[in-house]
Amino acid sequence: MTAGTAQRPDAAVLRRIRLARDAMDRDWSQPLDLDRVAAEAGYSRYHFVRLFRRTYGETPGQYLSRRRIERACELLRSANLTITEVCMLVGFTSLGSFTTRFKQQVGMTPTEYRVRERKDAPPPIPGCYVLYWQGGFRA
Repeated sequence: MTAGTAQRPDAAVLRRIRLARDAMDRDWSQPLDLDRVAAEAGYSRYHFVRLFRRTYGETPGQYLSRRRIERACELLRSANLTITEVCMLVGFTSLGSFTTRFKQQVGMTPTEYRVRERKDAPPPIPGCYVLYWQGGFRA
């Protein structure tokens, strides 16, 4: 491989990386262990991170964070939930980390985003319905 030329993964590697990415998409709101996700693809965590970055242009952590923020945007637009509830529902465990990542990705705070997106929008879905649908009421 020469400098400036990216090596492309073969089809078998790509299939295994996609299986791991699918697992991340399926379990996005749960705490995900990098070792478990790498095992889904059949690689060590370090090799998996290298292959994932080469394939998708971002690390698994960056990918998961981006997907969680995308889902948070949807909840902020459509549901009557607090910022903290949205933060926890999408898989973040720290409100500070969530707000920082959200602002980095979206360009504004979650509160600013909600105000902008709800202008002239239909009434939001009651939070109790969203929490029930997301599994927030577990006995």
